[in-house]
Amino acid sequence: MVGIPFLALLFAILETAFVFLASQTLNLAVNDTSRLIMTGQAQAAAYTAANFQSAVCANLVAFFNCNNLHLNVRIASSFGSASTTPPLVNGQLNTSNLQYQMGGPGDIVVVQVYYQWPIVVPLLDLLANQAGNNRLLVGTAVFENEPY
Repeated sequence: MVGIPFLALLFAILETAFVFLASQTLNLAVNDTSRLIMTGQAQAAAYTAANFQSAVCANLVAFFNCNNLHLNVRIASSFGSASTTPPLVNGQLNTSNLQYQMGGPGDIVVVQVYYQWPIVVPLLDLLANQAGNNRLLVGTAVFENEPY
């Protein structure tokens, strides 16, 4: 009688921990990889979106599927106007308007990487914020490019 609620609680704790671990891992990978743009290394090497995605993927742990990463790299006119809101339409990620603009020296750049994390335990509807029992994880970095 106590076993079923105990196992349900245990799975809920583990699932929540994995979601937070994945979110922190994605944020760390985005921050580390964004330095390539901020210091001008990505511009000097003529990085494409695929090159940058591979660099992000190299900083991620094995439990991410790198083919499911979506990049949005944009130039902002100021820090106050830098939008970090995910492009959602009806609760789903809209990838049609994603851009890849690295900017030049002194430009303010917003780097966002989106990943749809599958929720394994279907009873945890609180963790899923998208259809298909997924949670949208977003790694964001906002910075001003150095004068390289």
